[in-house]
Amino acid sequence: MASAVLSPCRSASLARRRHQAGLTPWRLRVLPVCASTEIELSRWLARTPWQGGVPRAVVARRQTHGQGQWGRRWQSPAGGVWLSAALPWSAAHGAPGLLGLAVALALAERLERQGLPVAIKWPNDLLIGEDKLAGVLPRMVHRGGRLRLARVGVGLNVCNPVPDGAVALRQWLPLGRCDPEAWTAELLLALDRSIALAAAPQAVCQGVEGRIWTRTVRDPSGSGVWEVEGLSADGSLRLRQGTRTSSWTRWPAEPAADL
Repeated sequence: MASAVLSPCRSASLARRRHQAGLTPWRLRVLPVCASTEIELSRWLARTPWQGGVPRAVVARRQTHGQGQWGRRWQSPAGGVWLSAALPWSAAHGAPGLLGLAVALALAERLERQGLPVAIKWPNDLLIGEDKLAGVLPRMVHRGGRLRLARVGVGLNVCNPVPDGAVALRQWLPLGRCDPEAWTAELLLALDRSIALAAAPQAVCQGVEGRIWTRTVRDPSGSGVWEVEGLSADGSLRLRQGTRTSSWTRWPAEPAADL
């Protein structure tokens, strides 16, 4: 496995920016192709146990079996950013449900710097219009009943081909601003910011609410349409349907189809 994902120039620039911000350097590894960066990160953590809270990330130029929500496959051809990271996390960083939202918010902020009209689809997608630009797959790792670290998988469409219902940065930005290497650096900086954001739950909720993709959602279980009232401090979605209220901590699963 290679030990660097960024060119020397880009890597030096990122290191300088992190040093100026007082941040710990990332440990980065890259594969030209792998089944899943999630699998590769798990292997890395097994070989070299987590110590000292130094963030690490595996980046693949292409995945053959990228993992999305509910175990769905995430198409990951060359040209996008496909990354899995391990981040230091403690109870002081806020409720576990805030992790994915904090990452989505931090990445949205960096995309907005390029003039992109990004919306956040709770709990873990970034959209332009109705099309998916990026997905975030967060989870917490516990050991002996104690929170050990946070893991986040992120897929960002940059200049790769995309399926129906998805969008890539190349459709909105000049090609000179669609360098996957540059967006890898942007994503790492967003992950840095997400830790600070998650320590301020109110700021995360306000930031996401201001970028929410819709004000109504249809319940996959068949309970009709709900109005989105906002987010709770733990990152859950608050809903209302007339006098009824509900709270989702994650998107409900769709009923299984009859076989």
